Amino acid sequence: MTASPELPVGAALNDRAAAHPGASNAPGERAARRTTPFLRAFLERRSGIAGLVIVVGAVLFSFVGPLVYRTDQVHVNLGAVSQPPSLHHLLGTNAVGNDVLGQMMLGGQSSLEIGLAAALLASIVGTAWGAVAGYIGGLVDAVMMRVVDSMLAIPHLLMILLLTSIFGPSTLVLILVVALVSWLATARMVRGDSLSLRAREFVQASRAAGARPRWVVVRHIVPNVIGVIVVQTTFEVANAILLLAGLSFLGLGPQPPAANWGGMLTNGLNFVYDGYWWLIYPAGLAIVLTVLAFNLIGDALRDAFEVRLRRR
Repeated sequence: MTASPELPVGAALNDRAAAHPGASNAPGERAARRTTPFLRAFLERRSGIAGLVIVVGAVLFSFVGPLVYRTDQVHVNLGAVSQPPSLHHLLGTNAVGNDVLGQMMLGGQSSLEIGLAAALLASIVGTAWGAVAGYIGGLVDAVMMRVVDSMLAIPHLLMILLLTSIFGPSTLVLILVVALVSWLATARMVRGDSLSLRAREFVQASRAAGARPRWVVVRHIVPNVIGVIVVQTTFEVANAILLLAGLSFLGLGPQPPAANWGGMLTNGLNFVYDGYWWLIYPAGLAIVLTVLAFNLIGDALRDAFEVRLRRR
């Protein structure tokens, strides 16, 4: 009996790949196959693409625009007070002679930074709180969720006004205060999904193998609720921008010389009867478009995650 010559490992793998052209062991290709349905589902939502374009445009306008369109937003220019739009000032000037377009760029930086930072912090705290409460359950879950219910019972605007009045309306304080009232919804949603996930077979198997609760939460609970977290974060960014605009309208936003869209809208309302429309509409339109864009992205992401789950 003659022994057949041994094939090299590479040749054997090539033969296997030729026999099964659709199979691949490359992690990158497997990840691409998993993400392709999600990306396809997201790209099918034209509203989500429109929202993404608006957000990218707002980021470029706020952070790249000042590098191209340079203006002086610190010194008062009494010779150019409340001038209408012109070639020299594309959106006119405000009550102290500063260029409105340049002020909108700087105001966009403040609004987006506070909105994104507050939403990210709220998502981290809410995810950790909800995942722990839902996984552990029992008395711990009851106590943790009663804390959430108690905070939800307090009017958010009243809490924000109280805290900003005590600690001052600095950027850090505004981020912390907005995040303080924004993580509650995320915590409740993550906790609801964690209650169902802890009864799943892979979680039970991990617990039976002796895994610590922290490992189970980080390794199994949080990755399986990432869709809820991402979608909720986009909505929280929109809510944070609206809260910041409301605080600025009440005089508790970032203080001058810092600018934000809410503060610009408030200052423009003082001249609403003087016909200075360029002090009102640009900032108001920027707030509306940015909030709408994040909501559109959130809706498209939610639909995309639902499509991915149905295909699974």
